[in-house]
Amino acid sequence: MSDQLTTPMNSSDLVPTGKPSVIRILHDQRKAVLVALIMMVVSFWILGQLDRWRLAGCISGGVLLGLVNHVATEHWLFKTIAADDKPTKNQMIFSTITRLALLTVVAVGAAVVFWPDGIGLLLGLAIFRLIALVMTSVPLLKELKEQ
Repeated sequence: MSDQLTTPMNSSDLVPTGKPSVIRILHDQRKAVLVALIMMVVSFWILGQLDRWRLAGCISGGVLLGLVNHVATEHWLFKTIAADDKPTKNQMIFSTITRLALLTVVAVGAAVVFWPDGIGLLLGLAIFRLIALVMTSVPLLKELKEQ
């Protein structure tokens, strides 16, 4: 077993250093970006063969919206931690509701505009969100199990 897994982590190990930037977030979240790209390519590959290009575009758009939401959340957290700011519960609620309301308006609006294929946008968003949730929770569960 490596020393990194056996030694307890300090709270300073969890604090990101450097300036919060979208490029840094994309680099840190490269697995999520890769999964999103694979999902988009697969949707075009499979649905393109069925001549359902618009549905493939909607599913890819939903995956892209999910990725943007994921990166926006990470960026907000990174900025908050880097600034050594302790946001209040109301600030966190307002930020989350604002981000999710914007995401909902864009997703539902696009689904209505591109109906019936637009439902694929909501499907792509939901599937990416589920995969991103699993990708972030599995390492946390492994870490808890090892301690």
